[in-house]
Amino acid sequence: MWTDCLGNPSTLEDESGLAPLNDFVEGFIASEARAVNILAAAQHDASPIVQACAAAVHMFAESAEAPAHARPFLHRALAGESRCSPRERRFMHAVSAWVEGDIPQAIALHEEQAREYPRDLASLKLGHYHLFNRGDSPGMLRMALAALPAAGDVPYLHGMLAFAWEQCHLLEEAEAAALKAISMRRKEPWAHHALAHVMLTQGRIREGHAFLADVSGTWTGLNSFMVTHNWWHQALFALELGEHPEVLQLYDRQVWGVAKEYSQDQVNAVSLLARLELAGVDVGDRWRDVADYLARRLQDHVLPFLDMQYLYGLARAGRPEADTLMRNIEAHSAAAPDHARAAWQRVCVPASRGLLAHARGDDARAIDELGQALPRLVEIGGSHAQRDLFAQVWLDSMIRAGRLAGAQNLLGQQVRSQPESVRLKRQAAQVYTALGLGSVAANLRWS
Repeated sequence: MWTDCLGNPSTLEDESGLAPLNDFVEGFIASEARAVNILAAAQHDASPIVQACAAAVHMFAESAEAPAHARPFLHRALAGESRCSPRERRFMHAVSAWVEGDIPQAIALHEEQAREYPRDLASLKLGHYHLFNRGDSPGMLRMALAALPAAGDVPYLHGMLAFAWEQCHLLEEAEAAALKAISMRRKEPWAHHALAHVMLTQGRIREGHAFLADVSGTWTGLNSFMVTHNWWHQALFALELGEHPEVLQLYDRQVWGVAKEYSQDQVNAVSLLARLELAGVDVGDRWRDVADYLARRLQDHVLPFLDMQYLYGLARAGRPEADTLMRNIEAHSAAAPDHARAAWQRVCVPASRGLLAHARGDDARAIDELGQALPRLVEIGGSHAQRDLFAQVWLDSMIRAGRLAGAQNLLGQQVRSQPESVRLKRQAAQVYTALGLGSVAANLRWS
């Protein structure tokens, strides 16, 4: 019996399995690419925990094929579970539940693990992944707080706490936890990410832009999602400041092109291109390249949040596959498991119809369909900042359809809460001018 880098006893065939296991455990919670080293180890190391971790890595492909790729590793893990500890067995069964699509069971097992083995932070991070995808931020907070007394010496736990606090709209607590993590380890990209969320929400645009620029030098050796997503956040700050050339440069150099085949890199690209266009920026032919990868996702249906962005990207690129994906989303929603059916049927389907309508200029339908979905949008997962794209699309349709009083009501609130946002002031000025309130528009100063 050996112990991993967090002190968890681990059943291994021999000592050679310890280094790749630690790469997975610490690499996963640190958002580092070395977590995938477990895949090479699993080719020759039959240790059940190594096999289970390899299965989890395959599942993060977020593709229709991922469960089939994960199952051989999972079967080998479960075949040897009798010689493993209760902690390891619970981890294996949580991964098994994920592979079989039983997300409520996976979450229940990760919650038990957080209470009974609070230093199993890889399990906790997996639990956060599932809870986040269901929009259950209180569950994320509850799970992280359960581990805090035993694992408060680990900076990455404070980063996880920071994001959970932020998603619960408890911004002061989120900032304190993020700063705690960064004080313990400056290279803590998930804490950087959480603090960027706080600053964006609070309208601290210039400060957030400067903060990410300052810590970006530490973003080395990260997995493609983490590095592209933190640069995506930097691009959001730049977009709010009206720095369009910087945003396009970030898109070309940092957001798109690291791992084009990966789901999360694809939705980062879709979201940023869409926001640029909504801000009036010509993105050239950039949609075409993204759409070539999105067209391979027509049968995935892993998460509604992902499908919605695949659909919008295909539609913005003018690809006929958008209609195929829309039909597939509707068919999948009818057969979705009980625990996910409402999110697919009541949120994803109308929102997807609305996104497709907006992309094709049918603003009346976009307003109606997205309007049905927006109050329940949290159910599809994603963060507040990510889901804001769909609200921006809805607002754009309101403006294009001439529903200016309603658009002004929304923009007035947003400009007040985001006084540094050049993007919002420009949009509000256009609406006020169209409403015959040019004097009000003239008072919206930006630099």
